[in-house]
Amino acid sequence: MIIFQAIIYGLVQGIAEFLPISSTAHLILLPYFFNWSDPGLTFDVFLHLGTLIAIILFFAKDWFEIFKGKRKLLGLIIVACIPAVILGYLFENKIETSLRSPLLIAGTLSVFGLIIYLVDRFMKHTQKLKNMSYLQSILIGLGQSLALIPGISRSGATMTAGIALGFKRKTAAKFSFLIATPIMLGATIFRAKDLVQLPTAEWFNGFSFFAAILGFLVALISGYLSIKYLLKYLGHGSFTPFVIYRIILAIVIIIFYILK
Repeated sequence: MIIFQAIIYGLVQGIAEFLPISSTAHLILLPYFFNWSDPGLTFDVFLHLGTLIAIILFFAKDWFEIFKGKRKLLGLIIVACIPAVILGYLFENKIETSLRSPLLIAGTLSVFGLIIYLVDRFMKHTQKLKNMSYLQSILIGLGQSLALIPGISRSGATMTAGIALGFKRKTAAKFSFLIATPIMLGATIFRAKDLVQLPTAEWFNGFSFFAAILGFLVALISGYLSIKYLLKYLGHGSFTPFVIYRIILAIVIIIFYILK
C-alpha cells in the first residue's frame, strides 16, 4: 500500500506542479479523500527534488544560454522572483498551517479557474519574450507569489499574468517555468534544512527510503513529461480543459465535504 501511495504522490506532484491545477491543493486533497497518513517531510523533500531536477533538465540548454550571455533575460528572471521570495519568507509558514481547508481549496480552484478562462479567452496573445519589460516581469512575479495559497497554482498564476500582459501562451508558460526554477530550488533547500533538524527516527513517518526514492523518480519523469507536452499543447491549444478540470474538482470537493 505504501508503494502504491508513493507512486500516486509522485504522479500528482509531477503532473500538478507544472499544469495550472495546483500541486499544493492536490497533495492536501489526497489524504483528505483517501484517508492516507501524512507521508512526512522527507517524502515531501524527495517529491519536490524530483520536480526540481525535471525542470532543470528540461531547460538546461536555456539556462546555459542565459548565463552565457542573455543578461536581460537573467535580469527579468531575478526581478520576477523577488515578490515570491519576500512574501514567501514572510507568510509561507502561516499560510501552510491556516489555509488548508478543503472548502477554501474548492473556492480558489473554481474562482481562479474562471479568471484563467477569462484572461485566456479575451486577451490578445501577441507579445514575445524579447519584448518583456522589467515592470511586466515584476507583475508576473506577483502572480507567482499568489501560489502560496493552495488552489491558485504557481504555473497557473504566472501564465495567466503573462497572458494578461499580452504574451503568447507558450511564451508565458516558458517564462513561468524559468522563474519557477530558482523558487523551487530555494524551497527545496529550505525543506531539506528543516529535515536535517529533525531526529532521524522521524524522517520517513511510515514511508521507507525505497518509497521516497520511488516517489522521487515518478515525480521526476512525470514532471519532465508534463512540461514537454504542456508546452507542445500551448502552441495551439487553450487553457479551457484545465479550467473545466478545476471546476469539476471543486464540485467534487464540495460534494465530498457535505457527504463526509
